[in-house]
Amino acid sequence: MNWEKLLANKLVKSHKTDLVEITQLREIVARDLKDARIKELSIDRRFACLYSAALQLAHMVTACNGYRVSAVSGHHKTSFEVLKLSIGKSIISLAAYFDVCRRKRNIVEYDGSSIVTETELVELQKKVLEFQDIIENWIKKNYPKLSK
Repeated sequence: MNWEKLLANKLVKSHKTDLVEITQLREIVARDLKDARIKELSIDRRFACLYSAALQLAHMVTACNGYRVSAVSGHHKTSFEVLKLSIGKSIISLAAYFDVCRRKRNIVEYDGSSIVTETELVELQKKVLEFQDIIENWIKKNYPKLSK
């Protein structure tokens, strides 16, 4: 799928971002990463925080490209699927990993508790930090006015 088809299917909307918006998204990512380290929170809640950080990083990429994912059913999935349009094939496995986390996060949020293991939490944290580096480097290279 390409951006034009996503627009035609109303999965994304045209959107002009700026440094203020990207900075606000970075602040949400930082907050979520910080909250995920709070040991008093359940592992499930910490997992949800890390997932949220990954989602906000994906939103940064979409915004840099001049779009916003529409708030329709499946918008989290779309947020990770569109990464390959911007970053390329190298991001496919990481995007697929976050889609698995999306499904687990849905169970945590809506259907159960004590779902996530400590191992899964540690793995997600590692992947989110890796993703953050990839996204920040991509922004620096492609949208230097929006970089840190």
